[in-house]
Amino acid sequence: MSRAIKPISLILTLITLCCALTACHGSRGMDAFAMPDEFDTSRRYELTFWAKNDTNKNQTRIYEQAIRDFESLYPNIKINLRLYTDYGKIYNDVITNIATNTTPNICITYPDHIATYLTGTNVVAPLDELMADSRYGLGGSELKFTTPKTEQLVSKYLEECRIGEHYYALPFMRSTEACYINRDYVEKLGFTLPDTLTWDFIWQVAEAATEKNADGTYKVNGQKVMIPFIYKSTDNMMITLLRQSGAEYSDGEGNALMFNDQTKELLYTVAEHTKSGAFSTFKISGYPANFLNAGQCIFAIDSTAGSTWMGTDAPLSDISADKLVRFETAVRTVPQLDPDAPKMMSQGPSVCVFNKADSGEVLASWLFCQYLLTDGVQIAYSETEGYVPVTDTARSNADYLAYLSSNANDAEHYEVKLKAVDMLLENVDNTFTTPVYNGSASLRDAAGQLIENTAKSVRRRETIDDAYMQKLFSDVISLYRLDNANAASAGGKEELGPLPASSRALIWGLCAVWALIIAYAAYGKAKQKRRKRD
Repeated sequence: MSRAIKPISLILTLITLCCALTACHGSRGMDAFAMPDEFDTSRRYELTFWAKNDTNKNQTRIYEQAIRDFESLYPNIKINLRLYTDYGKIYNDVITNIATNTTPNICITYPDHIATYLTGTNVVAPLDELMADSRYGLGGSELKFTTPKTEQLVSKYLEECRIGEHYYALPFMRSTEACYINRDYVEKLGFTLPDTLTWDFIWQVAEAATEKNADGTYKVNGQKVMIPFIYKSTDNMMITLLRQSGAEYSDGEGNALMFNDQTKELLYTVAEHTKSGAFSTFKISGYPANFLNAGQCIFAIDSTAGSTWMGTDAPLSDISADKLVRFETAVRTVPQLDPDAPKMMSQGPSVCVFNKADSGEVLASWLFCQYLLTDGVQIAYSETEGYVPVTDTARSNADYLAYLSSNANDAEHYEVKLKAVDMLLENVDNTFTTPVYNGSASLRDAAGQLIENTAKSVRRRETIDDAYMQKLFSDVISLYRLDNANAASAGGKEELGPLPASSRALIWGLCAVWALIIAYAAYGKAKQKRRKRD
């Protein structure tokens, strides 16, 4: 009898272990957040904060200073900062960690990404109750620092953080796209730069800049390289063109609507100017600022947050001094179809709080989330690049106004950056966002893919006609799983990506347990048969 008990005990132990693993690592849901009665300052909390930083070490120092200042106010809260090089990596790591209930506490991210996080039950804490709380909410009486009230957040930016019926983030910084221009080359080609760029003007100048000398160099710069027009983010390019032309892109129900005749016409225009050499993209040719600063580009479109890379004297220029070409850098909005009704993308990071089993831990996270909205943090961070603060209090702060009006000739007051900031502040009401839902990030990627594929096909000398467009639409729809009319249901599985290693290990473990059970049952039956024969 004891021999029989051992295999059974082993199998039961394995089943118990797998059940435990399922509870710990396979869970996608938790109880909804409930506001605690008070914040217990006698308890210790250790929180993780995931943020993005490129090569701008000033941003890192601002995060670190904010953490030190916050911890001095709340000694019972420790913040562990983890920096990433881009938002895509943050997104992928959050998706992986949802499966193991090991998400960070606070995260710099985008609403498109949060919409996907919400496919896990109660993964992200809704902020409505926290924002409205009279003690610990925005402008709350029990806070140890001064934070803006809800009505002091720029309402347009706050609404970008609403997903469905709830706010799931607070805006942190905002930017838009700008066109950085080599004014000297525009005038050398015989054109006068208008106050508002149009697509017709951009294409006309760009085509003129493709003319070459007999020796193969370009007439405008005397070099062997000239890409007149480079667009950094082709997803923004397509979405902005669709919005400016009144064409459909997506709706609030998650329906992908951009695969239409108007999109085809836009892609034919891209193909035409790619073929002539007047247009290229970041993914194909490289970073626009590097070409602009080397005198190898005339129109470089990038975020206002990229302004410190743009121009001869750019403090973050990536090319060697011997390759720099001196020119006057002009800053304009992205080109418009109707200059009397400008439309441009509103973009920039937001900050969300992840739900945890311990409501006190969530409240501690919320306190730090609010601290990022204080004037000191908002102004300091906005001065590092071409971002603008998201609060009216910071925008009207005397220090911020002095920063905007300064004539100092240093990196902090770089002229091109201040031009980009002024352009954004003047056009807040002309910015727009796209609907956010689970799958909206995939549709955004698909928008850029249409332009990238078209440009690459032209460079490979493929024929761009209606048959090509039909296949392109089909391929991109399939690639981003937009086959269904409802992109939210179509994109959701793709958004979550492959199963994490822990989940795959769990599945294989369960398979092994069932294999042992079946093998043991077969062994028992065979043994009974032998006994009968004996």
